[in-house]
Parts: sequence; C-alpha cells; structure tokens
Amino acid sequence: MSQHVTNGPTALDAQSLPPLSPAEHDRLLPHGNTLQLQGLIDPGKVKADFAVPFNHRAFGDKVLISNDLGDHAWLSPLELQALAYGDVASGTALYDRLASSNFIAATVDIKAQAERWRKKKQYLFYGPSLHAFVLTHRCNHGCQYCHSSIVGMERTDTDMSVEVAERSVDLAFQTTSPGVSIEFQGGEPMANWEVLQHVVEYARQKNALAGKSLSFSLVTNLSLMDEEKLDYLLDRKVQLCTSLDGPAELHNKIRIWKGGNSHEHVIKWMRRINQRYADMGLDPNSYRIEALPTITRQALPHWKAIVDQYLDVGCRAIFLRKLDPFGFAAKSAKTLGYSMDEFLEFYAHAVDYIIELNRQGIQVMERHAAIMLSKILADLEPNYLDLRTPGGACIGQLGYAPDGSIYSSDEGRFVAAMGDDMFKIGTVEDTYHQLVTNGATRAAVMAGLNDGQPDCVSCVYKPWCGQQVEYNYKTQGSLHGRMRDSTWCKKHKSIFDYLMHKVLNANAEDLAMFQRWTINRKLEHFLQDRGTL
Repeated sequence: MSQHVTNGPTALDAQSLPPLSPAEHDRLLPHGNTLQLQGLIDPGKVKADFAVPFNHRAFGDKVLISNDLGDHAWLSPLELQALAYGDVASGTALYDRLASSNFIAATVDIKAQAERWRKKKQYLFYGPSLHAFVLTHRCNHGCQYCHSSIVGMERTDTDMSVEVAERSVDLAFQTTSPGVSIEFQGGEPMANWEVLQHVVEYARQKNALAGKSLSFSLVTNLSLMDEEKLDYLLDRKVQLCTSLDGPAELHNKIRIWKGGNSHEHVIKWMRRINQRYADMGLDPNSYRIEALPTITRQALPHWKAIVDQYLDVGCRAIFLRKLDPFGFAAKSAKTLGYSMDEFLEFYAHAVDYIIELNRQGIQVMERHAAIMLSKILADLEPNYLDLRTPGGACIGQLGYAPDGSIYSSDEGRFVAAMGDDMFKIGTVEDTYHQLVTNGATRAAVMAGLNDGQPDCVSCVYKPWCGQQVEYNYKTQGSLHGRMRDSTWCKKHKSIFDYLMHKVLNANAEDLAMFQRWTINRKLEHFLQDRGTL
C-alpha cells in the first residue's frame, strides 16, 4: 500500500522540466513573487483522466498540490502544467514522483487506497467516544474569558445529581465506539467531588462487563486539590489537565481567584503531580499534567514568556488556543479580544521561538502544529475533533449538563449557556438511538462535512482540515458558515500556510524535528483495566 508523501526539500530535487524563462516569469509572476495560475493552464488542453482530482495553492514560484487521499507534492509551474495536460512521460523522474504520491490516475492502487482511507476515517464506523460531564456550574474563579455559565460556590442546586450521573454513564456506554473517555468539566468539577468519585466507580463497574477501552480525565483549576484527592485520582488513573495562561502577572490578571494566588497554586500542584508521576515510575517524557493557555489581548506581546513558563514547569507541549466566541469571552471581547491577524502574528512568533528552542536541543512542540503535521507528514488521523470531516459534533463527542440535558459537544453547551438551545439534542431520559439519529444530530453532521462547503472542496488543505458547526453558528448564524468570510477558516488556512512554508524550506534537521512532533505516544497508563475493578 503506497502511503508515500512528498515533502520538504526532496520534493524539488531532480526537476525534470526547465525553470521559467524570463518572459514566462514576467507573465506568471507579475505581482512580486506570487504565481498567477490563471495564465498557466489552458482549459482546452487539460486531460481530465490523466491525474486524480487535486487542488493547488501557489507558494511564491512553487505550487502545492494535494488530493483527497491525503498526499501532497511541490511542483514548478511548468510541472503543474504538464500534470494538467497529461504531458508527463512514464519513466521520468517527475512521473515517478507523482505516481508515488498517487497523482497519476492509472497507477493508483484502488484497493490499497480504500484500506488507507478506511483506517484514517475509522471514526465514522462508530459512535461518540468523548463524553464531557459537567458536574457543576459552581466555580471559585472568576476567569474573564470563561466559556461556561459559572455560579457562586454556594449554588449547590447546579450540581449534577447521582441519578443524572448514572444515567449519563449508562448512555455513554451505549456508544458503538470501542472506547469511552469521560471528561469531567465545570465550573470547577472538584466542587462536586462525591459525584465525580461515584461516576468513576460506577463506570468502572459497568466496564467490568462492557470491556471497553475506558479512560477518565479531569479539567480543573486545581484550587480544591489536596493530597487525599490526588491519591484517589492517581490510584484511579484519572488524567489531569489545568489552565496556565503564562507568568504570574498575566495569569492572575485574567484568572481571578479571591481565595488566593491562582498562579502560585497551579504551579505548586503541577510540580507536585509531575513528581508523583515520576515516583510511580512513569516516564516523565510522556506523563505530565496537561495545561492549556487561553490567549487574550493581554497575552499577545508575551509569546516568549508564555512558552518559557511552560518549559519552567516541566511541560514539553503547549496548545496555543485563540479566544473562543462563547460565554464570558463573547461579552468581554472589547477588553480581551483581538483580530485574527493579531492572533496569527502571535502564533507565528511563538512557534518560531519553539522551533529555535528545538534547534538548541530543547524538545518542545506546539500541539496545533503537531496535529496538522501528523496529517501531512505522517499520514495519520489524530481524530482531533475540530480538524476532521465530518466534525466531532454529536458523532465524536457529547456534552452532558448537570440538569440532564445533552448537547452536540462541550461547545454546544457553551452556546446553551448563552441562552440558545440550538445544539441540545436530547436529555438523559432519551435512548441512545434517539440521540444519535434525530434531526438535530443529522443536521450537525451534514453541516460538518467539508464536501458540502463550496470553498472547502477546492481548498488544497481539504484532506487535513475540518470545521466546527457550533463556531459557524455562533459567528455567522449558520451551521454551514461561509468559509471565505470565516475567521475559523482564516485561522486554520493561515496556520497551514505557515507550516507548509516551514516544511518547504526545512533542512534535514528541521524536517526531523517536524517528524518527531508527529509521534503519537499512547498513554497506556490512563486506560482502565478491562473487565476488572
């Protein structure tokens, strides 16, 4: 089975066609160094059955092409013209290069590529694997960008009850997915500690019969952590994730905690948890508490300090997340928000710095880039729900609210917290069949297909990209959205452009670094033992 992907400097070796003549250069690159493809291809000369369908994008005087199988190649303008015209002779270096990347229709092994497609799209053959349990709306932090509808710590009426929790677990285990990942969300989920424990024990009991690949994760601000709780979480193999927005001044300015110094507390417990993992004999290169920053306007100048803070606390990965248009973040956009161009400038500075750190021998990666490069360089599908087609809404994840309402995703719940139940697909009183087959679910799944988007179908990044229908709806008032006007599309297309420029110009050492970022280390420790308690 051919899964060869042509990348980096090797893609331009041994050119079989001459470079542009001065006249051709002036005609095709009249605006600086941007290729004008309109003057390159005569539609009347195109041989439609020679090449597989492909999309293209100009990069200076080179052209990136991709096909729906997930392959790509770099071509000169005249090589692109030859491919379109079917003018590439068998046995030439160009023919062999294009055939090895599945661009020559006559050489594609259909059966092998079908198996390859099935492997990467295996998430289509089973139901949602991620189940986000919102245990409470209570929280002791007042984060200015919070996506959830948080309330004060005295509001125990917003806690998920044991009955709702058990029914939620029952539904989660009805998924046809071989894996069930239960993620505890809030508010601050540790405020409803007894129900958290009950869910863990009840799910473990159910799995003694179900035998699924079961895991738990906890998203927490760590403010309620103590040694007894940590002992329980480590004993039950609950993966831990927190928020760290950068150095103390930045973190504490946005993540307001009247009960203490949020930054100091988070750093203390992150170090403690990492030490406990090491004491358990787990590989410190793989097992660390996860942390996520949310980038606000105040964070934009501090890309270096944010990365340095993550390294200082022992992290070797950072996920640079743009502010979402949900919850308090939508209301506080005037003080916390920024343009997409400003975020992309921040992102490029931060990842440039991360790349330079790697060149100095400090291994760290940016997770968004790693996900994209895994698709492009390693031909893998990480099943990151925001970058797959169809998207993760309803068929990749479900969100369970404390009152028993069920939403298309955590983001669907965020929309509901803003007073709009557009993404509510049912309640815990419904059957699993009703939840996954109703009209709301079908609409979300169909809208999440790139193949249904006029702009996506002609985009060179289509085989590696995806969309989030909740984001489309919140920002553009439509499940489908309009990609040419979408900040979602602009963000991802721009990051793809940034990475492709890096790959195109990478030397052997940088290419090896990017390949290293694509290595997916399975954290087997966090999987519950099947069939046992």
